[in-house]
Amino acid sequence: MASKDTIRVRQIKSGIGYAKDQRATLVGLGFRRMHQVVELEDTPSVRGMVQKIKHLVRIESGE
Repeated sequence: MASKDTIRVRQIKSGIGYAKDQRATLVGLGFRRMHQVVELEDTPSVRGMVQKIKHLVRIESGE
Protein backbone atom coordinates (compact mmCIF):
# COMPACT_ATOMS: atom_id res chain seq x y z
CA MET A 1 0.00 0.00 0.00
CA ALA A 2 1.43 3.39 -0.98
CA SER A 3 2.07 5.95 1.73
CA LYS A 4 -0.11 9.03 1.63
CA ASP A 5 1.44 12.39 0.79
CA THR A 6 1.62 14.80 3.70
CA ILE A 7 2.52 18.44 4.25
CA ARG A 8 4.08 19.97 7.35
CA VAL A 9 2.63 23.34 8.30
CA ARG A 10 3.88 25.69 11.05
CA GLN A 11 1.82 28.46 12.67
CA ILE A 12 3.92 31.63 12.49
CA LYS A 13 1.37 34.25 13.56
CA SER A 14 -1.44 34.41 16.09
CA GLY A 15 -5.07 34.30 15.03
CA ILE A 16 -5.95 37.06 17.51
CA GLY A 17 -7.44 40.06 15.74
CA TYR A 18 -8.46 38.12 12.63
CA ALA A 19 -11.92 37.01 11.55
CA LYS A 20 -13.65 34.19 13.42
CA ASP A 21 -13.63 31.95 10.35
CA GLN A 22 -9.84 32.29 10.08
CA ARG A 23 -9.38 31.39 13.75
CA ALA A 24 -11.73 28.44 13.25
CA THR A 25 -9.64 27.31 10.28
CA LEU A 26 -6.53 27.29 12.51
CA VAL A 27 -8.34 25.09 15.03
CA GLY A 28 -9.72 22.90 12.25
CA LEU A 29 -6.21 22.21 11.01
CA GLY A 30 -5.18 21.20 14.53
CA PHE A 31 -3.23 24.23 15.69
CA ARG A 32 -3.30 24.98 19.41
CA ARG A 33 -0.29 27.24 19.97
CA MET A 34 2.24 29.43 18.20
CA HIS A 35 5.13 27.77 16.32
CA GLN A 36 3.38 24.41 16.47
CA VAL A 37 3.99 22.12 13.50
CA VAL A 38 1.22 19.83 12.29
CA GLU A 39 1.52 17.14 9.66
CA LEU A 40 -1.55 16.99 7.45
CA GLU A 41 -2.69 14.79 4.59
CA ASP A 42 -2.09 16.58 1.29
CA THR A 43 -5.61 16.90 -0.10
CA PRO A 44 -7.31 19.72 -2.00
CA SER A 45 -9.48 20.56 1.02
CA VAL A 46 -6.47 20.89 3.33
CA ARG A 47 -4.62 22.95 0.72
CA GLY A 48 -7.66 25.25 0.52
CA MET A 49 -7.72 25.70 4.30
CA VAL A 50 -4.00 26.50 4.31
CA GLN A 51 -4.52 28.97 1.45
CA LYS A 52 -7.23 30.74 3.45
CA ILE A 53 -4.83 31.44 6.34
CA LYS A 54 -1.59 31.70 4.37
CA HIS A 55 -0.69 34.89 6.27
CA LEU A 56 -0.74 32.94 9.58
CA VAL A 57 1.10 29.75 8.59
CA ARG A 58 4.12 28.55 6.62
CA ILE A 59 4.37 25.28 4.68
CA GLU A 60 7.65 23.67 5.70
CA SER A 61 7.64 20.64 3.43
CA GLY A 62 5.50 18.94 0.85
CA GLU A 63 5.45 21.81 -1.59
